[in-house]
Amino acid sequence: MNIGEAANLSGVSAKMIRYYEDVALIRPPARNQNGYRAYDESNIHELRFIRRARDLGVTVEQISGLMHLWRDRSRASSDVKRLALEHVAALEAKQREIAEMANTLKHLAANCQGDGRPDCPIIESLADGCGHASPRHLGKGFGKLR
Repeated sequence: MNIGEAANLSGVSAKMIRYYEDVALIRPPARNQNGYRAYDESNIHELRFIRRARDLGVTVEQISGLMHLWRDRSRASSDVKRLALEHVAALEAKQREIAEMANTLKHLAANCQGDGRPDCPIIESLADGCGHASPRHLGKGFGKLR
């Protein structure tokens, strides 16, 4: 099947399929006589695996490790479980950071008059946080009004 059919069957866009090939996340498909990619069921299976992992927020680098483990029939399930639990910990940390940012913004919004005057603690806090590179630092810049 061609790349369009592979995209439809796997749920992965043709652009992403090409990218996954470029970064060697999937095995290159066979080529037809005319040079076009010819995908088969094993390619579709790999792409569905990747799509499901991406749906769970797994990075391309992590998927590479999972693909290696998936292909290694002598793997230990403990290796897969360790990777999954590491990802869970990262997701939970991100969840805490997002909750902290939301709480900070709620606090700032509660302290903003929201009227026609230019004074605004939200803008002031953002301005005080200038020069910090990450949202994590930006959240700390908001901290002075907590």
